[in-house]
Amino acid sequence: MEFEDKVVVVTGGAQGIGKCCVECFRREGAVVHVIDIQQGPWFVGDLADKTVLERFAAEVVAKSGQVDVLVNNAKPLFKGIDECTYEEFAYAQSVGVVAPFYLAKLFQDRFANGASIINISSSRDRMSQPQSESYTAAKGGIAALTHALAASLAGRVRVNSISPGWIDTSGRKYEGPDAVQHFAGRVGTPMDIANMVLYLASNRAGFITGENIYIDGGMTRQMIYHNDFGWRLENCEPFKVTEPLP
Repeated sequence: MEFEDKVVVVTGGAQGIGKCCVECFRREGAVVHVIDIQQGPWFVGDLADKTVLERFAAEVVAKSGQVDVLVNNAKPLFKGIDECTYEEFAYAQSVGVVAPFYLAKLFQDRFANGASIINISSSRDRMSQPQSESYTAAKGGIAALTHALAASLAGRVRVNSISPGWIDTSGRKYEGPDAVQHFAGRVGTPMDIANMVLYLASNRAGFITGENIYIDGGMTRQMIYHNDFGWRLENCEPFKVTEPLP
C-alpha cells in the first residue's frame, strides 16, 4: 500500500494504459481522480475544453485538497497531413500538450511535497510513419514540455515522461515477426507502462526528474537496412530532384 491515501489524477483513464494505471494506484491505496471523454463513473469531459479542465481541477481540489501524482495520459487525435484539417491538428495539440500544461498550472499551488507529474509521450516523439503528424507533434510536444516543467517546478515537483512503443491493449497474443522484431521478443502490455508510472511516482525515483524513459522492447534501438536480416523496402521510388538545388 505504497500510495495509501495519496491523491492521484489520471487523464484518459477509461481504457488501455490509463485504466491500468488507475487500477494499480487504487490497489496501492491511492485516491484516484479520473477524467475521460468516454461516459462512465468518472469526470466526463473533453480535455481540449479549457472550462472542462477548470471544473475538473476544482472538483479534485474540493474533494481531496491536494495532488500527489498527475498522470497525463489522454490520447491525442491521430491523423496525417493528407486528411488532417487545421482544426483537427489544433485539437490534437490541445489534448496532447495544452491540457497537460494547463492541469499542471491549475494544480501548481496544490501539489503536495514530493509530488510527481508523469507524462505519457510515445516513441513517435523521435520516429515516424507517414500520415501521423497530429499525434506525433503532440507526443513530441509533451516530451519537451516535460523538461520545461521539471525546470520550472524544480524542488517542488518531479516531472518525467514515458515513451511507450507498441503497447497492445486488447490482450492479443502476438507471435512471429510482430514479436521477434522487438529485442524483448514480444509486444508490450499496459502493465509494462503502469509499472514505470508507479515507480516514477514513488520515493524510490526521488532523484529522477526531467527525464524521458523509453519502454518499447528495444524497437527504437533496432537498426534497419534494406535486405538486412530479411527486411525489404518494397515499392520505393528513388528520390528525384525536380529543381536544381541552390
